[in-house]
Amino acid sequence: MKVLYAIQGTGNGHVSRANEILPLLQQKCDLDILLSGVQADVGVNPPLTYKKKGLSFIFGKKGGVDFYKTLQQLQGKKFLNEIKELPVENYDLVINDFEPLSAWACRIKHIPCIAMSHQYAVLHKSSPKPSTFDPFALMVLRYYAPCRTGVGFHFKQYGDNIFTPVIRKEIRNAAVKNKGHYTVYLPAYDDEKIISFCKQFRDIEWQVFSKHTKKTYKEKNCFIQPVNATAFTESFISCEGILCGAGFETPAEALFMQKKVLVVPMKQQYEQHCNAAGAADLGVPVIKSLKKKHTQKVEAWLNNKQRIIVNYKDETSDILDQVLRKTFIEKGTSQFNNTLYQQTTGIIPATM
Repeated sequence: MKVLYAIQGTGNGHVSRANEILPLLQQKCDLDILLSGVQADVGVNPPLTYKKKGLSFIFGKKGGVDFYKTLQQLQGKKFLNEIKELPVENYDLVINDFEPLSAWACRIKHIPCIAMSHQYAVLHKSSPKPSTFDPFALMVLRYYAPCRTGVGFHFKQYGDNIFTPVIRKEIRNAAVKNKGHYTVYLPAYDDEKIISFCKQFRDIEWQVFSKHTKKTYKEKNCFIQPVNATAFTESFISCEGILCGAGFETPAEALFMQKKVLVVPMKQQYEQHCNAAGAADLGVPVIKSLKKKHTQKVEAWLNNKQRIIVNYKDETSDILDQVLRKTFIEKGTSQFNNTLYQQTTGIIPATM
């Protein structure tokens, strides 16, 4: 079975999840890999088959997406050409982690495309949503990388085909400890804003990982360094808690390690506000921005010793089997397809 796994490169979460999924998927099928986007700080471990510009959202420095830079880097003609040129017709299946080129190419060419993403879970009718409804943002989330079917990942199993997060092996197998510091990852804020906010809490050591610096330096009780996957994981595993954006993977991994978490959703980023609602559903505190009016809530979080307990089982291989089985079933239930499925995955297909 020939499969294309397509990854969105905005942020690090999609790539980190892919690095857990791809080695397992390579054992089950003939696999090619597509990465599009320009904002990830970590690389894909297996060799890429395709690296495309795609369509990325550019992080700003004031707590949200920089829409000017996002539009500035958008080349509509190139984007459409990348869709047309992507040979999705050469594959039996495309597995899509919120990647727009392959999703639209599959829709145009009528190639099976199954979502395997956090965004698929966010769109589920039972998943938490923010109190303020944003129909335009919801439309963007729905049609950015449209797939008719799929599986999703969320903080809780809010419905059918929604699973708990894929946790990196470095985190799942880590010797978790607590050295007392707090790790900070807020890519939508510049260093000055983060330092100005964090230095108010003078007794706390803040280890800040920044997308906006190329050097390591210290100011007051804040230690600033460029984003580095190894250094971040080391800081993360040994921290007391983490102050981060309302992405998905970082809060999920913090919860898995029973670290204290406080999230700051990016402005005008509907998905992050949905994530914040989901995190709050578990008891995670949320603040809207790094403004002084939120200082008291952060102080309460720093003083709170209570931990949130979650159960995030390692079921990635089973989820992949379900996705591959679904493809074979949709292509027909003949004895040929059942035999081919068993030869591909080593699993006897469920009786229809």
